[in-house]
Amino acid sequence: MRIDVVSLFPEFIAQCAAFGVTGRAIERGLLTLEGWNPRDHAEGNYRRVDDRPFGGGPGMVMLIDPLRACLREVRAADPRPARVVYMSPQGAPLTQRKARELAASDRLVLLCGRYEGVDERLLRAEVDEELSIGDYVLSGGELAAAVVVDTVARLQDGALNDAESAVQDSFEDGLLDCPHYTRPVAHALGDVPGVLLSGNHAEIARWRRMQQLGRTWSRRPDLIDERALSPADRKLLDAWRAGEDGEQPLPDGRAGMPPEQDA
Repeated sequence: MRIDVVSLFPEFIAQCAAFGVTGRAIERGLLTLEGWNPRDHAEGNYRRVDDRPFGGGPGMVMLIDPLRACLREVRAADPRPARVVYMSPQGAPLTQRKARELAASDRLVLLCGRYEGVDERLLRAEVDEELSIGDYVLSGGELAAAVVVDTVARLQDGALNDAESAVQDSFEDGLLDCPHYTRPVAHALGDVPGVLLSGNHAEIARWRRMQQLGRTWSRRPDLIDERALSPADRKLLDAWRAGEDGEQPLPDGRAGMPPEQDA
């Protein structure tokens, strides 16, 4: 896969991608990452890439022509069709499902805005979709682009040393992940749940599923509300809410709801 990032600070993306799973994916040839600066296509001594917005108001708006010329060069660098994504708080939310969709692309171009944003005409003519990493505003799209690069890179076959790691991540099946423990077994902060030491794989799987359902219900109830739980999952969630797992105390917030009540 190839990802091109159009940004006034392409070196920032390169630094973020040099470590961890993303860096390993690049080293293994699973991902190619290139940065492009629209200022290289700006005219004049100051290589200006922004101007005041029509209609007045604070801030500056990124100009059409430097961005368009930069995108033209990006597309010419590889013959494969490029999917252009503009990082914007007005875009659709980045989810694990969307990350998998993007990870299946051969080419991805991430456009990072600055200031008050990008001239709307450029977005309409050159951008395939807008994407947001949350309901808040950043100084620019670089941090958001780095998030997309990371979540897409780790989904490339061979990027993770254990492929099961991605399968068991939060949100992969619409639920949050279960809690994890390692050595030592006993600690001043508490002991490892006994079921994880039992060697009974069926009971461990049941406990982990119960924890997933319970954590999702207490922390992200919207994820529970929007899915139809199987009878088995509903039974596990009801048991968790009743405190029957023997390890996990009922959480604050939604703990007062009785088990038989709908989430």
